[in-house]
Parts: sequence; structure tokens; C-alpha cells
Amino acid sequence: MYLIYNNGAYIVINWLSGGISNTWGCNFMAETKRIMISLPDSLLEEVDFMVSTEKKNRSEFIREAMRLYIREKRHMDFCEKMKNGYKEMSQINISLSEMGLEQDVTELYRYEAKLTGCEKL
Repeated sequence: MYLIYNNGAYIVINWLSGGISNTWGCNFMAETKRIMISLPDSLLEEVDFMVSTEKKNRSEFIREAMRLYIREKRHMDFCEKMKNGYKEMSQINISLSEMGLEQDVTELYRYEAKLTGCEKL
């Protein structure tokens, strides 16, 4: 058995069973499932045109489109989480910088008072 890291996931290769699976137990050599989908004629025409120009069949095209959609959706979700995190951190950073500025001004007054030998108002 071997463990390989590939595209953000660990892949387990089990030579005894001949199967390959990732860390979630999804077998890459598993049987495929047939599904039925409904498409508008215009979309099917576009798909068929793409399939003919790329020398693929409909199933390959749909699988690739689904993978691309899932990858793009995950990327968009990640970007949204990052954006929200930066917004949240900006409020925290403003509070911290205001506290730091207040402390700096207080220290400046003390320093100037020591230099002049008198208290500042």
C-alpha cells in the first residue's frame, strides 16, 4: 500500500486489491453510474458542437464540466471566506491601532514632561 499526495488529496494505492482510493474512501476504479439529465435543445446543440470539435463524447464532456464547476465553486467559496475574514480582521486591526495610538500619545506626553521638567496639560 502506498500513500501519494495529489491535487490537495492523499491517494491510497492498494496493490493487493488493485484498487485506488483517496483518503475519503472514494474508489477511483469504482463503477460509473448512469444518470438522466434534461437539457434545453439549444444547450444540447452547444454541447454537441463542443464535443465534436474536442473529439470527446457527451459523457466525457459532462464529467469535465462537472469537475470544472465543482473546482470553481470551491474556489469562489474560499475567496468569499477570505474576503469575510479580511473584513472581520479590519475591524479588529482598527481597534488595536486606536489602542496603540492612545498608548503612544500617553507615552509622548510623559517623555516631553520629563524633558521639560514640567507636567503637560
